[in-house]
Amino acid sequence: MPRFLRPLTRAVTYTRWLHVLLGAVPGLTCASIYGMSDAGAVDLFVGFFVLPIPLGVVAGLLPALRRAEGLQARLMLFPGAHARGAAGPSDAEHVDSGVSVMPSASWNERCRTALWLLLRMETGCATGFASTLLIGQTLALIGATAQERTTDPALFFPALADGPWWVDALLVPVPLMILLGFVVAVGHFVATVAERLLGPSPAQRLAALEERTEQLLERNRIARELHDSIGHALTVAVVQAGAARATADPAFTERALEAIEDTGRHALEDLERVLRVLREDGRPGRQRPTLVDADRLLDSARTSGVKVDAEVKGPVDRLPGPVSREGYRMLQESLTNVLRHAGPVPVRVRVAADEGLLTLDVRNALSGPAAPTGRGGSGLRGIRERATLLGGRAHTGPHEGEWRVRVELPLT
Repeated sequence: MPRFLRPLTRAVTYTRWLHVLLGAVPGLTCASIYGMSDAGAVDLFVGFFVLPIPLGVVAGLLPALRRAEGLQARLMLFPGAHARGAAGPSDAEHVDSGVSVMPSASWNERCRTALWLLLRMETGCATGFASTLLIGQTLALIGATAQERTTDPALFFPALADGPWWVDALLVPVPLMILLGFVVAVGHFVATVAERLLGPSPAQRLAALEERTEQLLERNRIARELHDSIGHALTVAVVQAGAARATADPAFTERALEAIEDTGRHALEDLERVLRVLREDGRPGRQRPTLVDADRLLDSARTSGVKVDAEVKGPVDRLPGPVSREGYRMLQESLTNVLRHAGPVPVRVRVAADEGLLTLDVRNALSGPAAPTGRGGSGLRGIRERATLLGGRAHTGPHEGEWRVRVELPLT
C-alpha cells in the first residue's frame, strides 16, 4: 500500500476527526443562541469564532478541565495500550503517552489549557465548515451525474453547470480526496499541539522519572532477594541430600531432612513476602530477616557439614534497618558461595559493629574441589552492588591462601 494512503486505513485518523469536530460544539451552541436565521457572513463569524472565546478562557482556568481534556486527547488522538488504562495510570504512563491527565497544578498549566481549548474550538469550527462544504460538493457531483440534472454541481466547479454528466462523475472523488487529506493533516496538527499544550510539565516529568527509577531499583532489589534466598535454600537442599545419600546413616539422614525442611520453609516465607510486595495487596507481610537472625544461617551451614567458626561483636541488634538487612543477605550469599563451590570446608565468620562501621568477613579454604575463582558470578556481583548502594565497599577473591569476602558498611 502506498505510504500516503496508509493513514486512511488507520482508525486514529477518524477518531481525531471526531475529536476535532467535537470542538465545534461550543461555537455551534453560541451561534444558535446568537441567532443564525438570515445571518450574514459577519454574524456567522462572530457566532462561531468570537463568542466562544470568553467561554474557553474561563473553562480553561478550571484545574479539573485539564484532566478531562487530557483523557479525551489520550483516547481519541493517541489510541493504544496506554489509552485503555487511562482510568488510573501512573505518572510514568502520563509521560509515555505525551499527554498528562493530571489536573492543573499551576497558572502556567491553566493558561496552556485555556489556549488549547481556544485552538480546539476554532479548529473544530473551521473543520466543520470545510467538511460540510466538501461533503456537499461530493453529493452535488453525484446528483449531477444523472442524465436529467437534479442538482447543480457549481460549488467549486462553476464551469461544469452545463457540461456533460460524465465529467461530473469523474470529479466525484476529487472533493472526497481533498476532505480525507484535510482530515489527516488537521488530525496530525491537533495531536502535535496537544502534546505541547497538554503535555506534562517539567516537574511532572521529573517526578515520573524518579518514580520509574524507584520501580527499577525495587525490581533489582527483589531479584537479588529471590536469588539470595531461593539460591541458598536450593544449595543447602542439594548439599544435604547428597551427603545423606553418601553416608547412608539414618540419624544423619534425619538431620539432613530437618535442615532441608527448615531451609525450605524460610525460603517459602521469603518468596511469599516478595510476592506480596509485587501484588501490593496491602496485607502485612513477614519482616525481612536481619543480622539478628544470623544464627539461623550459621546453623543451616553447620547442618550441611560446614565447620563454622563464628564471632559477632558489637550491638548488632541496634544496627540501622537497611544495613542489617543487606548485611544478612551478604552473609547468606557468602555461605551459599562456600557450599556451592568449596563444599564442607572450615569457614570463619566475623561480624563486627563498632565506630560507625559494620564489618563482615567470611573466609574459607581454597582446597575444595570447585573453589571459586575470578570475579564472576551474579552472587558476588550482587554483594558488591549492595555494598556500593549503601555507601560501603566489598572485596571478594583469594587472600593469603583463602577465599575471602570482606564487606565494610557505614552505619550513618
